[in-house]
Amino acid sequence: MENLETILQQALQEFSGISHAAELEHAKARFLGKGGLITELLKSLGKLPPEQRPAAGNRINEVKQAVEDALIARRAALRAREMDDELQQEALDVTLPGRGMQQGGLHPVSLTLQRVENLFRTIGFTTATGPEIETEFFNFTALNIPENHPARAMHDTFYVDDTHILRTHTSPVQIHHMLKNAPPLRIIAPGRVYRCDFDVTHTPMFHQVEGLWVDRNVNFAALKDVLATFMQLFFERDDLAFRFRPSFFPFTEPSAEMDIACFNCAGSGCRVCGNSGWLEVLGCGMVHPNVLMHVQIDPEEFLGFAFGLGVERLAMLRYGVPDLRLFFENDMRFLKQFN
Repeated sequence: MENLETILQQALQEFSGISHAAELEHAKARFLGKGGLITELLKSLGKLPPEQRPAAGNRINEVKQAVEDALIARRAALRAREMDDELQQEALDVTLPGRGMQQGGLHPVSLTLQRVENLFRTIGFTTATGPEIETEFFNFTALNIPENHPARAMHDTFYVDDTHILRTHTSPVQIHHMLKNAPPLRIIAPGRVYRCDFDVTHTPMFHQVEGLWVDRNVNFAALKDVLATFMQLFFERDDLAFRFRPSFFPFTEPSAEMDIACFNCAGSGCRVCGNSGWLEVLGCGMVHPNVLMHVQIDPEEFLGFAFGLGVERLAMLRYGVPDLRLFFENDMRFLKQFN
């Protein structure tokens, strides 16, 4: 009992020198824990004569209360100091000039789509849209694609059920439009398409723009003129070299593919163009008579031409993007270049 005052002073002195909450809890255990100094004194009350126990108990409780009060006060002081430190670290100097608002920008694919639509609009094309889930009739049959064509296989096409698929091109939009509208027709059909493919130059979902012109006096010369003019305007190069190569598509006859001179090597041959000097940019051709008959248009009275181009492909060429997958990875370092 003679040590009570010493214990109290020791506790007060120790608490006042502690600067971290963890140390304070450790000190609390030394005085007030199960094996603490004050707790041991309370346990020893039974050894005192009965007449001394009430006074001794009261005095021990007074010291215990004083220690607890000191502990609470020190804990509050430490918390207040921690709060002050946090506020100091997070303090804002309101006199500093503002950083300004960061301006966002469109995705490069959106920019390319916007540019393609605007350019075709200037030569009289209107924009048409359609569903992304199509029947086999609109995606294949109406476009003169036979039942045994490889494009219908499940390893090339995403099937939703036995008769519905995710469209593999936006050409079905042309079929929908021709069924609802009589010629003359002049439309483009931009939108998302889906194919089972994924590498440096292919992704399972990408964007296409299909074009269609149906009228009485349409011919292949008009097709070449429209596409050549578009490519020169799109790449802003009046001297852009191009060529048309014979090709095959079930829905056009004759069919062709359009190449432009490689930007990287100016046509001399490099890794980008496979040492050919040319870059393929789109497929095109005169609309097959069977396609016109599927939509109740007389192929003896009307002719048409169609073309299809990949938006990501044009964006890669226009902006010098080496890997198609960069368009879909949402890397802000890449996207901020187009602000």
